Amino acid sequence: QVQLVESGGGSVQAGGSLRLSCVTSEYTSRIDCMGWFRQTPRKEREGVATIYNIGRTTYYADSVKGRFTISRDNAKNTLYLEMSSLKIEDTALYYCAADCFFDYKRWSSRYWGQGTQVTVSS
Repeated sequence: QVQLVESGGGSVQAGGSLRLSCVTSEYTSRIDCMGWFRQTPRKEREGVATIYNIGRTTYYADSVKGRFTISRDNAKNTLYLEMSSLKIEDTALYYCAADCFFDYKRWSSRYWGQGTQVTVSS
């Protein structure tokens, strides 16, 4: 069982920036795919960004390309999500995920954090 603890969420005005962090109980060097997902009361949980350990291959949802950057620091067992040019529609509960995979046309994961709230206001 992998434990994931997110931090860095909060409230920000549109156009602002936030950095989310996720510390894991497992060596991230042993976890191939890690990612960030988000969910709102009106939408299903969606994959925002994922990153593989080998080659650091990344995936971004079209809605965040060019604004969000995912990275991982295996020495610190930490996953990051740098978010800039935030929009009101980025408001959501953001989840850290480990052992992610692409299944039935969408991303999912085996392990999840508790989530951290990001609220973007005008």
